[in-house]
Amino acid sequence: MREIVTLKTSRREVLVDVTEQVRGIAARSGISNGLVSVYAQGATAAVMIQENWDDSVQSDVVQLLQKLIPQGVWLHDAQDGNGDAHLKAGLVGPSETVPLVDGSLGLSRWQNIFFCEFDGPRADRRLVCTVLGDP
Repeated sequence: MREIVTLKTSRREVLVDVTEQVRGIAARSGISNGLVSVYAQGATAAVMIQENWDDSVQSDVVQLLQKLIPQGVWLHDAQDGNGDAHLKAGLVGPSETVPLVDGSLGLSRWQNIFFCEFDGPRADRRLVCTVLGDP
């Protein structure tokens, strides 16, 4: 089963919690045990599993990547000014796979799934969620 999650982002760089959307897709799939793949469409977006307790970890991730990969110093910036966004997305990666165990996402208490926006704000970002497994 596959569904597309459409997102709107409000900042240039932000982590958006998509766990509940993915959980709903897994539930609708009717699959009890298997895998859930979450894939960000777009060369300047990514997906990350990260701490969910408060927003400080997500802010720290964004700040770390800003320090490691600053804006405005890359060859690609001559094209459209987002060379850093491409590098950040490539470093983090476009997808995560989560086990589906007895109908529930196999995340720990402190883990959530985040869509990583590195070139926003955007009105139409998409995540492809694919659920594979046994009913």
